[in-house]
Amino acid sequence: MSGRIARLCHVSGRVQGVYFRASTRARARELGVTGYAKNLPDGRVEVVACGEPQAVGQLCEWLWSGPPSAQVAAVDVVEITVETLGPLPGDFHTA
Repeated sequence: MSGRIARLCHVSGRVQGVYFRASTRARARELGVTGYAKNLPDGRVEVVACGEPQAVGQLCEWLWSGPPSAQVAAVDVVEITVETLGPLPGDFHTA
């Protein structure tokens, strides 16, 4: 699928225990973005987003606010190649 891009994002702040992953999944699905969101042991949330550039960009921008109870301190975004994902994710899930 040409035209798809992928981003690896690490979101820090008050982002665990505030429905951040579920809200990210809902927003990603609205945008047609696939990938995942998972909690990391250090308190951050890792998000992999794959899809059309505009949609992925919108999701990465949304990560700065997240759900109402989140307090995002930083969002680190790294461009990754779609090929590094192996088989392309067919949906957005939480882990």
